[in-house]
Amino acid sequence: MTASKKISRWFSDTGVMVNRSMTHMFRSIDTIITVIAMSVMMMLLFIYVFGGAIATGAYSGSYIDYILPGILLMAVGSGVSYASVRMNNDVTEGIFERFHSMPIAKSSVLWGHVISSTISCFISLIVIVLLALLMGFRSSASILEWFEATGIILLFTLATTWMAILSGLLAKTAEGAGVFSYPLIFLPFISSAFVPTATMPTPVRVFAENQPVTSIVESVRGLLLGQPVSNDIWMALAWHVGLLVLMYVLAIRAYKRKMR
Repeated sequence: MTASKKISRWFSDTGVMVNRSMTHMFRSIDTIITVIAMSVMMMLLFIYVFGGAIATGAYSGSYIDYILPGILLMAVGSGVSYASVRMNNDVTEGIFERFHSMPIAKSSVLWGHVISSTISCFISLIVIVLLALLMGFRSSASILEWFEATGIILLFTLATTWMAILSGLLAKTAEGAGVFSYPLIFLPFISSAFVPTATMPTPVRVFAENQPVTSIVESVRGLLLGQPVSNDIWMALAWHVGLLVLMYVLAIRAYKRKMR
């Protein structure tokens, strides 16, 4: 088979797998609703319960403008956990072996989950941003800055989705597969997502300032509010690319071991 035919076959098979995953997803729309509902409840809690008591340092704008990037990352962390569960179901329920017996591009099985998970997350994020606008969020970003912020969140989604695929391949049960997402949901709390890191005790502040979520949040926040992002955007990109490559390599290795 020529290289062009292999590429064409890969796209065709991946499209089928994406369609399969999306069909399952929309038959169980509660997964998307759960991600949206949790994120909206977090926004309501922080804005209307904690917001009046939280100081954001030099930032003097609306508190929802400050916390929205962190809420979006938490939504991604929650959303990709379902990709891990679906991947694990394919492995433990014998569907994996059926696909391997068919003349399809083997990696399309993984990419189907990755692409459908990314689409699902972005549907959730769009709804969350629209609801945030109703709650008072305002952005002074240009179209280019919106695209840049979207690109950063897309890279974060891809990197964490490959982490989810790896977890789904390695876990013994569906419940265990989703556990990996807990740190992703928790990390924004120990970052600049909700309060400035300067307000934290020294050991916590050092961790918060040097973990990936802070640079990602600062980059997205700066872009959405039309503010300078300094070196944060390069740190965010470095974290994204490094994590994406690492998770992809480990997931492919785990996948090949399952194929033996």
